[in-house]
Amino acid sequence: MQSALFTPMDLRGVRLANRIVVSPMCQYSAENGCAGDWHLMHLGQFSISGAGLLMVEMTNVEARGRISPHCLGLYDDDTEQALARVVAFCRRYGNVPMGVQLAHAGRKASTLPPWQGRKALSPQEGGWQTVSASAVAAGDDSPEPLALSGEEIAGLVDAFAAATRRARRIGFDAIELHAAHGYLLHQFLSPIANRRDDAYGGSLDNRMRFPLEVYDAVRAEWPQDRPLGVRISAVDYLEGGWRIEDSVVLGERLAERGCDWIDVSSGGIAAGETIAAGPGYQVPFAERVRRETGLTTMAVGLITEPRQAEAIVASGQADMVALARGMLYDPRWAWHAAAQLGAEVAYPNQYARCRPRA
Repeated sequence: MQSALFTPMDLRGVRLANRIVVSPMCQYSAENGCAGDWHLMHLGQFSISGAGLLMVEMTNVEARGRISPHCLGLYDDDTEQALARVVAFCRRYGNVPMGVQLAHAGRKASTLPPWQGRKALSPQEGGWQTVSASAVAAGDDSPEPLALSGEEIAGLVDAFAAATRRARRIGFDAIELHAAHGYLLHQFLSPIANRRDDAYGGSLDNRMRFPLEVYDAVRAEWPQDRPLGVRISAVDYLEGGWRIEDSVVLGERLAERGCDWIDVSSGGIAAGETIAAGPGYQVPFAERVRRETGLTTMAVGLITEPRQAEAIVASGQADMVALARGMLYDPRWAWHAAAQLGAEVAYPNQYARCRPRA
């Protein structure tokens, strides 16, 4: 019986050999927003991994949108050329379609990398003023951001569009917009972070306005034969925050626009969340969004075992599974999953002799 996980699928004009996605994974290893040799190694190994789709880490549309000074960007010629070098390397040796996750960290920007504690950086330490939907800090230890003006919001829509043009020139196969994990688009969606009283705050329709404007601007710049998806946080895990019902409504708005997939994560908006994390703990969110919107859906979150991933896809809980930590631990995850599930997966010629034999 054919494996559901290893069934090919088409996203517009892009054919995925299977339903395994290498999730975007921040590396905090860029220099002035530019990808370097670390990215050649990191992404190069996944370009020959046998996955169906390889997503480049959160890539920011302006310098002040970076989580840390060491995060990736796509906002000027230098960052474009550096990322183009990495993608060309992966194309030369790999065979996995590549996408990029476009984002802006908003009030969660200007911090140290996680292995240095994620502390907010002062200007003396190389930090910068953060921005958000409202002048509301993410926690007691976080600085207060500046509330974006209407003119600045329009400028950010243009910044996402400009990054899309750069992604098109580089030759990416797909784009994912990052509207999850407490970053800027999520900050507009969530009542926890959005206290505005203008057209971008208050009602659910108003809070969705900026993310949908970004989606529309990116779609207008992105070739019609290349897919565009969105990552969301399904719930905020805080009273008065973003709810799964809101995620369904957002999914419906995206479906009306022809969105190609929705990547369903959760949490990240502010301090104080209580999350009962466990294997596949976010899969029910993806299942509900898929069932109620009809969108092609990607499940994420502690999906580590091949048979677990197979069951998610085979049962219709999601159309794809995206792995991050599992891929870091085992970059050959797709090869090993294929061996367990009796499926075929691509090996580079140089490694073909290691393929398991009956």
